[in-house]
Amino acid sequence: MVVGAFPIAKLLMLGVRQVSRPLANSIKANARRSPFFRAYICQPPAQIYHWFEMKMKLRMMGFKGAQVQPLNEDVAADLGSELLGEAIVFLVGGACILAEYLRQSSNTAKKEEELRSTLDSLQEQVAHLSLTVEELDARLRENNRLVLSLPAQATSK
Repeated sequence: MVVGAFPIAKLLMLGVRQVSRPLANSIKANARRSPFFRAYICQPPAQIYHWFEMKMKLRMMGFKGAQVQPLNEDVAADLGSELLGEAIVFLVGGACILAEYLRQSSNTAKKEEELRSTLDSLQEQVAHLSLTVEELDARLRENNRLVLSLPAQATSK
């Protein structure tokens, strides 16, 4: 009794997603320690995120001309590393979804090709059987003609 193929691809995707969170946490920790990473990778997206968020909040409260103060370096580095970690987890999840979609679409294409080849084979068999039926029908008509011509010859003698 075959239960079915073990979904190793799905298990692998789940493992990758589970590993992505600690990987993102380690990258965040390294980003907080590295001055280059803090200044050029973490702080600019954090400042943009903060500016956009505050502009939206101020507009919702009715303050259209208010200026947004930038975050200090430590808070911006922390926010940027959090954004980086979340982006990594999001990208890994998206990659897993994309990989699963590609796997499913290739399986679907393979099944469609098998169905198409089966259909072609069946159509070929039907055509062959149709020719065979026509041949047998012609033989039957010939035999009927011969049978009907036999009594006519016996009575004419």
